[in-house]
Amino acid sequence: MPGMNPSEIRVAGTGRVLIAKVGTDAPADINTDWGAAWHDLGYTSTDGVKFGRKGKTANVDTWQSLTPARTIYTERELTLKFGMLQLNEDTLPFFFGGGTVGETAPNSGVYKYEVDGDQGEDERALGLEFNDGTEIRYRFVVPRGLVTTSDDFDLNRKGAVKLGVTFTALGSKPGAPLATWLMKDKAYAVAPPK
Repeated sequence: MPGMNPSEIRVAGTGRVLIAKVGTDAPADINTDWGAAWHDLGYTSTDGVKFGRKGKTANVDTWQSLTPARTIYTERELTLKFGMLQLNEDTLPFFFGGGTVGETAPNSGVYKYEVDGDQGEDERALGLEFNDGTEIRYRFVVPRGLVTTSDDFDLNRKGAVKLGVTFTALGSKPGAPLATWLMKDKAYAVAPPK
């Protein structure tokens, strides 16, 4: 229903960010678990996830008018920015752009991750889920994207290491959605006609 309705205000009280290989299907039902192919990135900073949606346009100017006759999009970008607080076999390669963590020798308890200078593009699928109370849940899925910016991070005694990234959505195929929202929220119910 249009107009002011405080019951439609959402607070992303708790949530999580997951990654998977490109081509991994996200659950079609919001009550279904993500499945073993999706890896939960664990704790994130209290900033949560910041969405960015930018577009660049070009004006079509004409001789007959001082104002543009038309505006066309030349670029569109959808980004998610967040800070991971856990260091493990999923978060470190995600931050640095790919690769794997491996044990240096069997049963050594010592692990190694090598940052490659020519790593290439580490494309992933990304899932985001948040709850507002016990009844409302949102899921956002990007079928294909990659980390385009990794923030500087500090190693000090004043706070946790935070691996900050900006994940940019990429088109998966012509006509396919760039991302999908799935909502368990009565606010979207269509009111019956009067």
